[in-house]
Amino acid sequence: METLQRLSRRQVDALRAVRRLQTSDRGASLNAVAGSLRVRPPSALDHLTALEGHGLVARHRGKSRLTERGEACLAEYERHHRVAENLFQSLGMPPEDTCTAAREVDLALSHRTVEQLCLAQGHPSECPHGAPILPCRPDRARS
Repeated sequence: METLQRLSRRQVDALRAVRRLQTSDRGASLNAVAGSLRVRPPSALDHLTALEGHGLVARHRGKSRLTERGEACLAEYERHHRVAENLFQSLGMPPEDTCTAAREVDLALSHRTVEQLCLAQGHPSECPHGAPILPCRPDRARS
């Protein structure tokens, strides 16, 4: 099972919060991550501890930063999500509903499945909301 498929929705949200809150010289504080997730600090700490266990977050002196692996995982998540949004749009769903529908399935999709969807969709360059989609990796589309 791929790392992305092992994460919960809340863990992905915590990853995204860390990326949004960290700066070039400082990591994201536990309280800031908790506030962003609208949870108490102990719950946020549980998410961050799990992410650290996957090698996606590094913590130092109470501050969290994404690792290189964490950045790559988020890029993959965004690719899964945006390809899923395009799939739902191609089925006639309005753009304002594609994000919600994509969030229902994006973590369950394997990299191989996303690559095959991308190929079937003609390698879209952006999602229905105009966000860019990373190019396909053909090595993942093979069986």
